[in-house]
Amino acid sequence: MSEVVIESAKPAAMDRVFVKELVKQWRAQDMHGAWDGKSDLDLLEPYIVDKVKRKEIPLVGDPDPETLWRLELFYNAIGLTIERSTGCMVSPMMKMSHEGFGRMILMAGRLIVVNKMLRDVHRYGYDSLEKLADEGEKAVAAGIEMIEKYPEVAKY
Repeated sequence: MSEVVIESAKPAAMDRVFVKELVKQWRAQDMHGAWDGKSDLDLLEPYIVDKVKRKEIPLVGDPDPETLWRLELFYNAIGLTIERSTGCMVSPMMKMSHEGFGRMILMAGRLIVVNKMLRDVHRYGYDSLEKLADEGEKAVAAGIEMIEKYPEVAKY
C-alpha cells in the first residue's frame, strides 16, 4: 500500500531540494555499489510508515540501528540543505537513549539552528513522501531563518 502513496507523490516530492539532498545522502553511504540498481524511491521507502505499517510496530520498543541511521541521514540532509543555502557550516548532534527518546540539534557556529526533541524513534517515519518532504523543508526553513536572524553567531 505504501508504494501507491509513494508513486502518487512522485512528481511533486521527488523534485524538491530537500528530497534530492536526502537521496544524495543515501547514495553517498553506498561505498560498494550495492544500491546502484535501486531507484531513488526505493531508497526513500523506509521513511514511509503509513497507518497500516505503524499499527504493526509495537507502542513500546527500542530503536534498531538502521532506524537511528535513517534518522541521522534525514537530519544530515537538513543540515546540508541549510549549509548550501546560507554558506554556514552546519553540524548535527544527536543524543538518544536506548529507549528511543532524545534530542537532535543542528548547529551553525555557536548557534543552534534546529532543535528537535525525539520520542518513540522506533516508530519513526512519515505517512507519505510528500509529508517527508514537507517536514524536511520546514526544518530547513526554520534553520535558514535562525541564521539570517543571528548571522554573527552562526558564522563564529
